[in-house]
Amino acid sequence: MAEYTPMMQKYLETKEEYKDCILFYRLGDFYEMFFEDALTASRELEITLTGKNCGTKERAPMCGVPFHSVEGYLNKLVSKGYKVAICEQVEDPKTAKGLVKREVVRIVTPGTNLDTNALDETKNNYIMCIVYTENKYGISTADVTTGDYYVTEVDTERKLLDEISKFTPSEIICNESFYMSSVDLEDLRHRLGITVYSLESWYFGDDTAIDTLKSHFKVASLSGLGLKEYDCGVIAAGALLKYLYETQKTFLEHMSRIQAYSTSKFMIIDSSTRRNLELVETMREKQKRGSLLWVLDKTKTAMGARMLRTMLEQPLIEKSEIEARLDALEELNKNMITREELREYLNPIYDLERLIGKVVYQTANPRDLTAFKNSLKMLPPVKVLMKDFSCSLLSKLSEQLDTLKDLCSLIEQSIDDDPPISVRDGGMIKNGYDDEIDRLRNAKTEGKSWLAKLEEDEREKTGIKNLKIKYNKVFGYYLEVTNSYKDMVPDYYTRKQTLTNAERYITPELKELEDVILGAEDKLTALEYDIFCQVRRKIADEVLRIQQTAKAVAAIDVLASMAFAADQNGYCRPKINEKGIIDIKNGRHPVVERMISNDMFIANDTYLDNKNQRISIITGPNMAGKSTYMRQSALIVLMAQLGSFVPADSADIGIVDRIFTRVGASDDLASGQSTFMVEMTEVANILRNATSSSLLILDEIGRGTSTIDGLSIAWAVVEHISNPKLLGAKTLFATHYHELTELEGKLSNVNNYCIAVKEKGDDIVFLRKIVPGGADRSYGIQVAKLAGVPEMVIARSKEICEELELADLSNITRNLEVGQSSKKKAKKPDDLEMAQISLFDTVKDDDIIEEVRELNLGNLTPIDALNKLYELQNKIKNRW
Repeated sequence: MAEYTPMMQKYLETKEEYKDCILFYRLGDFYEMFFEDALTASRELEITLTGKNCGTKERAPMCGVPFHSVEGYLNKLVSKGYKVAICEQVEDPKTAKGLVKREVVRIVTPGTNLDTNALDETKNNYIMCIVYTENKYGISTADVTTGDYYVTEVDTERKLLDEISKFTPSEIICNESFYMSSVDLEDLRHRLGITVYSLESWYFGDDTAIDTLKSHFKVASLSGLGLKEYDCGVIAAGALLKYLYETQKTFLEHMSRIQAYSTSKFMIIDSSTRRNLELVETMREKQKRGSLLWVLDKTKTAMGARMLRTMLEQPLIEKSEIEARLDALEELNKNMITREELREYLNPIYDLERLIGKVVYQTANPRDLTAFKNSLKMLPPVKVLMKDFSCSLLSKLSEQLDTLKDLCSLIEQSIDDDPPISVRDGGMIKNGYDDEIDRLRNAKTEGKSWLAKLEEDEREKTGIKNLKIKYNKVFGYYLEVTNSYKDMVPDYYTRKQTLTNAERYITPELKELEDVILGAEDKLTALEYDIFCQVRRKIADEVLRIQQTAKAVAAIDVLASMAFAADQNGYCRPKINEKGIIDIKNGRHPVVERMISNDMFIANDTYLDNKNQRISIITGPNMAGKSTYMRQSALIVLMAQLGSFVPADSADIGIVDRIFTRVGASDDLASGQSTFMVEMTEVANILRNATSSSLLILDEIGRGTSTIDGLSIAWAVVEHISNPKLLGAKTLFATHYHELTELEGKLSNVNNYCIAVKEKGDDIVFLRKIVPGGADRSYGIQVAKLAGVPEMVIARSKEICEELELADLSNITRNLEVGQSSKKKAKKPDDLEMAQISLFDTVKDDDIIEEVRELNLGNLTPIDALNKLYELQNKIKNRW
């Protein structure tokens, strides 16, 4: 390294410490990058690659970005998964001897980006730490912009993926063992866009993790933090905190609380269900518009928007907590004028959580504090309005809301109402707050008048009429007296320089004035910065109070938002029961009804219980509304457990522990899985993880394979779910297999429903009404016609349908014994082959009459007679 220049040697020493980062090395007004970092940065940032003489024969590859616009470049690199180490000058170049001292002041990663301009204010930017052991996953998640910090444990890969789906972290750090687990890391990286890093093993030592947590929270034991039951989670939490210390180079005072939670404390919603129900974004466009969040989010603050999103991901299962939220919404809507006044006061409140984060990080600028002050001014009127409410939750939030008048007053007195952005430009401290600042500010603007007054005073004192105060760069300010008056110079004048015709003097008062005037600007800027930092530090010291108030404001905003949405959309308050009954009268899909005209949406009832109404088999043609109906039922249940009012005339909702959906299918080409494989994987997950208290939404099970295989699977799935000893979950099961309607009567808890359709000749009209009974046709050709398939194809389809209609497929299903395997072995493929062969013959009236005439009723058992009647009926249907 001796051949390099001193500056480059220092650069390489720093780079050696941060090998896994792109090093932004501050040189004057630029951050420079060299060697491999320069090659990478110039390519990713599309900036010019140059070279620098570094003491060797070949110039070092170099590129750079201006320090004043670094955030944009940082965000671009971080969004691509890179880590960036920021190396700053930590001493004044004017006073430095030799090389200016530089240190890495922060490492920026996808999960630790603090630039609010690059982050969605309505979403948390989470970083997650995962520790994999032999039979457990420890999970800790944090948002360094808000101070949120969580810990839990799960025991299966599926549950881990559900947590990842819930938090959608931008970065995951993990132990080496996690790489050996069965989790598909490439899927996390490429499909979900998550950056994944493994850390060295010492991060995950038990003692290191425990000591880090105890030191941070200043406790003697972890029991007081509620972490006693989370051995593996503690390791993840400690490793995450240690990593944040090392990347953020600060004490992270705003991470003042760690929340341990059990996944069983909330309704479990797996990743498929989140996607299928479109809770926070649509499946195709990945947009908020068209999701349940879009309907409910009428929040006025960024904090409220983030909290609502979190609540939507974690519906409640404790009746008392659900009722508390419902009580709050009801009282807010009974006091609509107060509610709207509240929302008006909430509107100007900035993001207090992220502002206090910037204050703690010491990156908050003067305008941030002004925004903070303006937000705090809204708190007293909010507090006054909250006193009008009496329900327990709103009363609790009112108590939690600290108006922070002392901090508002501090900023009001100290920080200028229209300050500059930069903390180094001066002009940010108000007049009258600090005497020295006032003096320096006066010196800067009134220096000439001070000098003129001193000159006049000295003339009067000494009687030297031509005495003058002058200035030059070498001697500064001085009093000049011509030789004709030098005998009148008083004793307190100190000679500074002798000229041919005059003498130059200095006095203590002039020297003091000189120091004030000459150093006024630099001193003023430095002192204003010091005072600003003091104010910022005082605010940071109150982080707990501020965070508590921020959470209260967010919760008030969320409740007011849900109350407003309920009022605006005509929702009703649901009843909550623990009997397992779901009884919805005239339920509506909360999103679909907002996307179309309200009077066009057809409302429907839903009734499920744990006895005779456990499973609803729903048949009907495509496009008739089966999926919409099933989704709306699931969403109404979810909304009720969220503590929201629901789109229905009335709703009595039995608490469910989980909602599972299997709706639609698509190939997962990235992992080499077909439509049917994806479908079966999701079905397997549901059957293995659902409980009798779960709600299942199953659509077209078995459609990705042959008719016989698909029907067999669908039939067996219904049997399994209906059996209380095996599963016994409440289920809405949509299917095109009309044969499944035979299960009504064979299984005591299965009931048939269908979508009403009105036929007009060859055309159909979807009535979108759910009615009891099963459909006997799919109307596929009619739907194809509605979709615009050419008339020639439609006509030919009808011809082929008449020949191929699987009339005798019913023979197979009606002879199945429910819950048992068929013990009969086919002697030959007569049953199926003959059924198919017969379809190619046109059924004539005379044939049916002749068949009836030849029947020997005396030799038929009752069941044979019913089967024969069913066969003849199907033949007549196919004929007409």
